[in-house]
Amino acid sequence: MRKPQRYKILLDENISPRTRFSILNSRHNVKHLVHDLKKSGITDLEVYIFAMKTKRLIVTFNKKHFEKIAGKSKDTGVIAVSTNVSDEQIDKKITSLLSRKKKNELYRKFHYITLP
Repeated sequence: MRKPQRYKILLDENISPRTRFSILNSRHNVKHLVHDLKKSGITDLEVYIFAMKTKRLIVTFNKKHFEKIAGKSKDTGVIAVSTNVSDEQIDKKITSLLSRKKKNELYRKFHYITLP
């Protein structure tokens, strides 16, 4: 059995603090843009460039803006979440997505998480 991949995750400022995602935190390196990195009020492009430089996957509610730029770099990817998904569901669904996908299926890609 292969060892699970440990990803570097960047939570956008519109997402709850990382302390709300216990499963995700226990399995991956999670940083929040504002609460951990003190980068409040930066543009979506600046978030994307920061994620690219630090090789982090972006988790955001901002589907509209990030969908357009998600495939531009092999060093990051975007996981957008519908605003009707609770923190508990985000924790479980993103953890599940990350455990099912290989790195090349996440980076330079756009994924959208919603409720059925």
